[in-house]
Amino acid sequence: MLRIKVKGHRELVTVVGALANVNAGEWITAQGNWVQDKEHGLQFKATFLKCSPPRSREGIEKYLASGLIKGIGPVYAKKLVEKFGEEIFTVIDHYSVQLEEVDGIGPGRRKKIKAAWTEQKAVRDIMIFLHSNGVSTSRAVRIYKAYGENAIETVRANPYTLAKEIYGIGFKSADTVAQKLGIARDSMIRALAGIMHALLEATGEGHCALPKEVLIEQAAKLLEINVAIVREALERLLFDGELVYEPIGGHDLIYLPYLRRAEDGIAGLLRKLASAPSCLPPIDVEKAIAWCQRKTGKELAATQQEALQKALESRVLVITGGPGVGKTTLLDSILLILRAKKLCCLLCAPTGRAAKRLSEATGVEAKTIHRLLEFQPASGGFARSAAHPLEWDVLVADETSMIDVPLMHKLIQALPERAHLLIVGDVDQLPSVGPGSALADIIRSEVVPAVRLREIFRQAASSRIVTNAHRINAGQMPQLQQPGEESDFFFIERDGTRKHPTNDPRTGQRTHPWEAAA
Repeated sequence: MLRIKVKGHRELVTVVGALANVNAGEWITAQGNWVQDKEHGLQFKATFLKCSPPRSREGIEKYLASGLIKGIGPVYAKKLVEKFGEEIFTVIDHYSVQLEEVDGIGPGRRKKIKAAWTEQKAVRDIMIFLHSNGVSTSRAVRIYKAYGENAIETVRANPYTLAKEIYGIGFKSADTVAQKLGIARDSMIRALAGIMHALLEATGEGHCALPKEVLIEQAAKLLEINVAIVREALERLLFDGELVYEPIGGHDLIYLPYLRRAEDGIAGLLRKLASAPSCLPPIDVEKAIAWCQRKTGKELAATQQEALQKALESRVLVITGGPGVGKTTLLDSILLILRAKKLCCLLCAPTGRAAKRLSEATGVEAKTIHRLLEFQPASGGFARSAAHPLEWDVLVADETSMIDVPLMHKLIQALPERAHLLIVGDVDQLPSVGPGSALADIIRSEVVPAVRLREIFRQAASSRIVTNAHRINAGQMPQLQQPGEESDFFFIERDGTRKHPTNDPRTGQRTHPWEAAA
């Protein structure tokens, strides 16, 4: 936020925008719109901001005195302007030795002033270059922070590097810069970037890989170039190791390397864990179940007892099932027995809400996976890993249908050598937002022992949401609310073309066709 003296305005004007840096005395060129802020009043919201050195003696003195240039403060700023006037910038640029004519400036201070001035000028040149090639000020700042004085050289050499390395800059923005720099639309450098972008877009839709021909088709459509160029670019990416090819299930799949490593890592670690013997102390399962039922006052169903026994005997176990089948009751019983044996149990879930629900249901603290693995915002990585594993005996991961492949890999990598792992989740829920469906694939592999709870318990059976969820999974139509019946499941018919509001049967209030009903 800047306060600027503007010709024709008695008071200082507030300008809001993005700049790499700005100093008192500089001239500001701004493009944008006037807005009336509720708290701060009239402001100029700039979509473009550019600063340039001052031209008046007063402005130059303020500029030099601002602390921008190391070695020059208010005292020396005044002396330099008195000595050289408006020519001071030319003197610093080309005749810096003349600075020693000013009292108090010797060779050391003169070199310091020259170096600081050169650095500031480089920043200004970089910003001008980026602006002239269609880069907004806020993005230009990020580019400068990433590449420093090499920014111009880096962008000229390969503008598509921006999409790969600078947060917030995608392929289309980088492509705009490339076109302004004169890079041909059918150039190899553009084809390489387009293929990478198409594969990254696929990960956003949940895919870990794409069939080769599908990837080629999508990239050619995105780039609007000949398919032959895309094929050549793909072969180059595969040869250089930028992408990975693997035939699976009759498909020639193309992976981003980190996703292939994550899939391999999960498979290898789980296979090793599943084949390892239990590290738990001896437990008489029948006595443990009887003790647990007395303790909780809840009788476990036969399928729950079988699952509990498998959990105590296996190094890794998947517990799945729809809503209302007793996953939480089973998990609570397992934890009760393990904690009675003085074992350290850690609980985690992919989201804060899921972790809170898990804590409330079991009475044991649960953390988000990111918090458990000690996420490092600066690097984007985790402090906990194979080199620095977690310290516990049993890890419980809940709501695992929401965990994508990269995060599942990070979690399993952090397992200590003698750990037990319980993977809990409803495989019929929507898959993760990120790439892959780890839970479904782990169950489908049949490498890891898995139990599926199916019996709906009495307290859950009263919920029509629960019963209808199971009916839908079984391929049956849901049972709808009957007139006058109290229910937690509602079917509200909507005609997509209707524009007028209708009554919500839950509240009697008027709702609109675009409002969600559940």
